[in-house]
Amino acid sequence: MADTLPQHLKHLRAQSTREELAPDQQTLELEPLSPPSSSSGTGRFSRRSFLSGIGATGILAGAAPLAAAAPVIAPEGDVATDATGTATVSLRINGKDYTLRGLDTRATLLDTLRERIHLTGTKKGCDHGQCGACTVHVNGRRVNSCLTFAVMHEGEEVTTIEGLGQPDNLHAMQAAFVEHDGYQCGYCTSGQIMSAVALLKEPIGPTEEDIKHAMAGNICRCGAYTNIVAAVKRVRAQA
Repeated sequence: MADTLPQHLKHLRAQSTREELAPDQQTLELEPLSPPSSSSGTGRFSRRSFLSGIGATGILAGAAPLAAAAPVIAPEGDVATDATGTATVSLRINGKDYTLRGLDTRATLLDTLRERIHLTGTKKGCDHGQCGACTVHVNGRRVNSCLTFAVMHEGEEVTTIEGLGQPDNLHAMQAAFVEHDGYQCGYCTSGQIMSAVALLKEPIGPTEEDIKHAMAGNICRCGAYTNIVAAVKRVRAQA
């Protein structure tokens, strides 16, 4: 039988002698390309049949490498339990001990109080130590909790507005703020009160100007400064 395969396609003819295949290779038996019907009179293979055979071969050739490249997922048991940059910290807050595991060493005292211990009375205002809304006491001294890391205060006594007084047993400063309307929106009030209480133990002068100077780190955007000073003055007079 005459060889009807065109000269430029003879390299596609199946080889009589097959080389030994690698483990990731496969063979594919394809039906011989059929020449067009004699009625066409062309005596050549169609372009469509040729491209179909080439496409099928390409799909199988790429299948094994794709399977071999599938990602391997590590078992859940291999996940580390202690992440880098965390620590176990013990804090004493409002007379109660808290052990915090896996605490980010970069966490501020403010974020730790609000997000880990859920004492949300301490407010986040500017988060840059400029407004005083986050004021708490550390060993009796007022501190901007947004500017200090929680891990720095292990073993120290931290007091928040929740530990200062309760609705049925208000601290004298809290009662004075209520009496003198020392707040409007109330967002800065907890920080104002914490600063005012610490001020009672600080060596400042007796005048209103001395009070204003000592409270300068606490901003009230509502402008209730006159009433705040009156409340602090009232408690200082009773002390």
